[in-house]
Amino acid sequence: MNAENTNTAPVLEARDLDIVRSGDVAIRGANFSIEKGDYVGIVGPNGGGKSSLLLAALGIIPYLKGTIRLFGQPIEEFKDWDRVAYVSQHAIDFDNNFPLTVRELVALGRIGKKNIGRRLGKKDWEHVDVAMSLMKITHLADKRVGHLSGGQKQRVFVAKALVRHPELLILDEPAAGVDPDAQLRFFGLLSSINKNRGTSILLVSHDLSTVFCQMSKVMCVNRDVHFSSITPDMDPQGLLKEVYGEHFTFVFHEHECHMPETGGVDHV
Repeated sequence: MNAENTNTAPVLEARDLDIVRSGDVAIRGANFSIEKGDYVGIVGPNGGGKSSLLLAALGIIPYLKGTIRLFGQPIEEFKDWDRVAYVSQHAIDFDNNFPLTVRELVALGRIGKKNIGRRLGKKDWEHVDVAMSLMKITHLADKRVGHLSGGQKQRVFVAKALVRHPELLILDEPAAGVDPDAQLRFFGLLSSINKNRGTSILLVSHDLSTVFCQMSKVMCVNRDVHFSSITPDMDPQGLLKEVYGEHFTFVFHEHECHMPETGGVDHV
């Protein structure tokens, strides 16, 4: 595929995708297409295959059949991984005696295969400072990461992921265990990055109201995958019942669509 077609291709695309883990079907017959600038929430019951879908999309686990393409290329041929950033749900699970400061940890995101062993230069540190500003953690720059709250740690790891300006940011339950107010601020920051930088975002969340208020598309996963744009006239209840079952009731509160002001996005 030539460069022009790659640039106009979907950011992430799956066709007739089956994933099997430990002998069990995790995903069956998935079809979806994520375009540049999409902000996609993945929802569904625990054990429904959400994490398996992300790991297959990142080439971390194999899939049984079908196709996965990143930026128009079959995932088996994709090499330009600087265009993709991933924060796992276990990113913040580490020893609280971890010695690095926030700024030092974010700076690790500037190190890749092409520059291992090279000292970071002025431009690298500018990117680090911008990423910290984006996630509102500049005031934490000199604090030890192990001394931060769960919500602060999450923002640090997202800043580390953003420091190389990825075109696709994938997050697996980034706000798990974070208090509701911190979650609200966190998702507000991601919305700002999506809108102002044009970063495509794909994340797993159990906060259904935030997904339907803030995101452009929703992927409902329970082995089967139901993919839909989020529009004012859509029926969230009907879509979610396909995944959670007929007895599921989604209580939607309009006031939850109000997000705090997060400020503009800096550029380097």
